[in-house]
Order: sequence, then structure tokens, then C-alpha cells
Amino acid sequence: MSPSSLEDRLIAIRRHLHQYPELSKEEFETTKSIEKWLREEDIDIRETSLKTGVFADIKGKTLGPTIAVRADIDALPIEEKTGLPFSSKIKGKMHACGHDFHTAAAIGAAYLLKKHQSELNGTIRFLFQPAEESGAGADKVIKDGQLENVDAIIGLHNKPDLPVGTVGLKNGPLMAAVDRFQVVIRGTGSHAALPHKGKDPIIASAQLITALQTIVSRNVSPFQSAVVSVTKIEGGSTWNVIPGDVTLDGTIRTFDSVIREEVKERFYTVVEHIAKVYSQEFVIRWFAGPPPLINDEKVTETARRSAQNLSLRVIDPEPSTAGEDFSYYLQQIPGTFAFFGSNGNEDWHHPSFTVDEKAIIKAAYFLYETAKNLLIEYSQIKEKQKSHSTF
Repeated sequence: MSPSSLEDRLIAIRRHLHQYPELSKEEFETTKSIEKWLREEDIDIRETSLKTGVFADIKGKTLGPTIAVRADIDALPIEEKTGLPFSSKIKGKMHACGHDFHTAAAIGAAYLLKKHQSELNGTIRFLFQPAEESGAGADKVIKDGQLENVDAIIGLHNKPDLPVGTVGLKNGPLMAAVDRFQVVIRGTGSHAALPHKGKDPIIASAQLITALQTIVSRNVSPFQSAVVSVTKIEGGSTWNVIPGDVTLDGTIRTFDSVIREEVKERFYTVVEHIAKVYSQEFVIRWFAGPPPLINDEKVTETARRSAQNLSLRVIDPEPSTAGEDFSYYLQQIPGTFAFFGSNGNEDWHHPSFTVDEKAIIKAAYFLYETAKNLLIEYSQIKEKQKSHSTF
């Protein structure tokens, strides 16, 4: 398959996926399509207990290390407004984060590696992972055993604000840990004309929202980073009644595991004391999300050299306070996650989000080149370990 025909095929795959998006844990047709495209090139599909997601191995001529390539496959509950001729055909669902891009690029890398299968000293494993947007997919893939015997892992995410041909590679923290909270402040309702006969949860909630901002400004070092955002408030049913309770929802983003725990502890303390001052009861519901995504130095350097071999422009990107469950893999094995320029008109999760399809083939070659080079390097490491063990 020539580079031009491969590019055409990957664009067609991406457009098919874009027209038929499926939400987290519902990627049944997406799973069937990916399996079909891989089987067409005689790529071996691995067994799985998961209902969605596809896992595949390309085994070389000899036994050796295993390198994983990961792509996420789920879409978002967003009504598309791009006006593209291949817009989503599923009402209220859209690939507004570019997972169709990631999947097409990984399939392209699989095709390239299959073509050079006889040259591989080891195995390349592909993880077409479900449920990234729900934050639980990677953990389920690990529990399913798909990471067993894997030595290193790579992945990427399109980046709309970077031009095509640019790769963002950063050692250390790249994306944030994401935690969600819900706080219910319970007071005593009363007539709005008689506030002294109740215990107003709206006043307490207003004070709490302000006080929560001091967690970052007065507890986190200026040389570190954290975000505390209250994003939803529900309370009251009419204009002349003080309600009995108010519910606040929001999110906390951190790049360091120690700071993550410190911020959580401070959050609970602030809620408790504000509630006490205003004679309120409270309930905190905490939903822990993915940990911070921290890239491995050596794997990142290999990815950097691979990108340069392809004449891609490599930059040191700004970390993102968005979350990514690829971080679960990096808690288990070394790996790196790249930002790949897609020259989009809007950022992730926007109804008018698009990608420049010229980036797909470049991303496919980047994943191919990095996986191949990691396999070579880990083969050399294992050979050295084997020779030392003979003494």
C-alpha cells in the first residue's frame, strides 16, 4: 500500500467513525469496525472479557519485549455543528475530542508495522480502548490483562492549537489529575420575609464558593499548580422562599499526587468549618478521577528522536489541566503521551470541533516509528540484562 493510498484509507476510516459516534461503554459498532479493518490485514485479535474495545498483537520474527500503542475510541454526548459533509448521523453524539483521529492513526500504524512484521524483534500490542471520556476505560483494560508483559506504552492526543506537523513532547507531568466533587449544604428553609426563622444555605454556599478559592491561593505553592472550580449550583424553587438545601458541583485539577491529597484534605476542612459557622449540615461526595499523567523521560526521548527522524517539529508543550486516563497505564509501566498538531478551529469538546485530516497520516507514521524504535531499544536492554545474568 503506497503512502498516498494509505492516507486515503485512513481518512475514509476516520470519516466513517465520525459519522457513527458511540458513547463510553456503548462502542459496539465501533468495535466491530475496528476488528474488521485489522482482520483485513491479517492482524491477530486478542481475546478480551470486555464488551467493547479491540486489542491486537503484531508479533515479530523472534521473542522479545512488547510495546503497546493506545488509541481511545469513544465519543461525546454533543450535538455536532461543524456542517461537514460527513457529520455525525447520530443525534446528540459527536466525536468532539478527536478519538476518531486517534483510532485512524493507530490503525495506520498497525498497517505499517504489519508490513514490516518480519523485521520486528518482539511484539507490538494495540489497545483500542473504550470509555476514556468516562475516565474508567484504561483501568478496565489493565484489569482485563491487556497490559501484561508490556514493557512500555505510547499514545497521543490531537491538539487543535498546534499546526499539522508539530508534536508536543514533555518529560514529567503533562496532564492533570481530575477529581469531581458534590457538596450538599443543608440548612432550614423559611419565608424570604422571615430569614431569621431559618438557616439560609444560600448564604452559606456563597461563602463556601469564595472560601474554596483560598485552597489554591493560600495553600498551594506558587511554583506548583492546582485548579478548584465550582461549576454547578442548584437551590431553591421560587423567588420568595429560602430553600432548605443547596447543591454545589465542581472539579479539582492537580499535577502532583501529594498536592492532590493536600488539596482534598483542605477542601473537606473548608466545607466543614463554613457549614459550622452558618449552622448547616453538609454531605460531601467525592469522585476520584484519573491520576496526573506523568511521562517517562527515556520513552519520551525515544519519541522525540522518532519525531525528528520524520522531520516533524518537536516542541515542549504547556501542560494541560484536562485529564486523560492514559495516566493509569503510566502508573504501571513507563511510557509517553504526545500532543499532536491537528490545526483545529475549536478546542476539545466543542460542537464545532474539527481536525485537519492531513495530520492523520503523520500521526500514523509517528506511532509506527516510535513503537519500532522502542522495540529496538528494549530488545537491547533485555540482551544486556541477559548477558550480565550469565556472570
